[in-house]
Parts: sequence; structure tokens; C-alpha cells
Amino acid sequence: MTPPIARTWCRRGHTPVIRVRGRSRRRTSVAALCCYKPGEKSRLIHRPRTHLLLKGARKSFSWQDYRDLLVRAHIQLNGPIVVVWDNLNTHLTAGLKRYEAEHDWLTTIRLPAYAPDLNPVEAVWSLVRGAMANTAFDTPDDLDNTLRRELRRIQLRPRLIDGCLAATGLAINPPTPP
Repeated sequence: MTPPIARTWCRRGHTPVIRVRGRSRRRTSVAALCCYKPGEKSRLIHRPRTHLLLKGARKSFSWQDYRDLLVRAHIQLNGPIVVVWDNLNTHLTAGLKRYEAEHDWLTTIRLPAYAPDLNPVEAVWSLVRGAMANTAFDTPDDLDNTLRRELRRIQLRPRLIDGCLAATGLAINPPTPP
């Protein structure tokens, strides 16, 4: 049985303040790929990662984490992939660019400097945030479980993932035969 979720409400224009006992010494990051192929169901491949908030410890995904996500997608999709990256600084590192150049199954395209409206994953984050809005979590584990549940809910609904692409105004055009 899952514990009840506490909702926070307050008057318009006032920020709710939630007092939490103790401090969490960790942070959760998530990376995701929306995968589209003409004639097949759309897929969402994601990887949550917990970071301990220790002095000098990394607080976000490294380029190796993104590389591992790409390898996982390549294996799951069983074929070459084209990745459309935004300009997150980790996506631009020399290590990730070198990895991209060394693997012929991987093609990368860069979005313009600031174009979140062209990135379908931004719509996924919007769906996740909407489902988790006004929720006060008792523990970091509650947050992680809810996050994973929402991502799984999206994964099981390819039409939602299609809608994330449609929201960008972009379309996948299959190659025309010669």
C-alpha cells in the first residue's frame, strides 16, 4: 500500500513553504530519449540516477552516463540511431563527441542554441512535472518512486510520446525509395 500523497495549497501569489525534518544528502537526475521510427510504436528510454551530495561529488549526469544511455538505446532499438541533442554542456563535451565519431551506428544532430520547443523530451518533463505538481514527498524514496511510476506510465502510452513530437511541430519523414 502506498502512503497518501500530501498536497500543498495556498492563496494565489503566496509561495507554499514546506518544512522538512532532516536533510536529504542526495539528488536525483533523469535523462530520457524519445524514440521514433516510421511504422513502429514510439518509445521512451530513460535512466534515473541518484547522486550523493558530498563535497566534490558530481551532481548531474556525466558524458559517460549519456554514452551509456545511447548504448542502451542502441541495444533496445536493435539498429542505428539518430540523436537530436539540445545544447546541454554535457552533450558538447569532447569525450561524447569522440564517442559519436567512433561509432557508425550513431548520428547526432544539434538543435539551435536555445530551442526547447523543438525538443520532444521537454514535453515529457512537462507531463511528469504536471503529474507531480503540488505534491510534498515524505522521503527522497517517495519522490524517486513517483518519478519512475510517471515515466513508466508515459512509456506504456506510445500516443503520449507521439504527442510530445507533435507538440514540437516536427515530423518524422521516412526516406523515399530511389
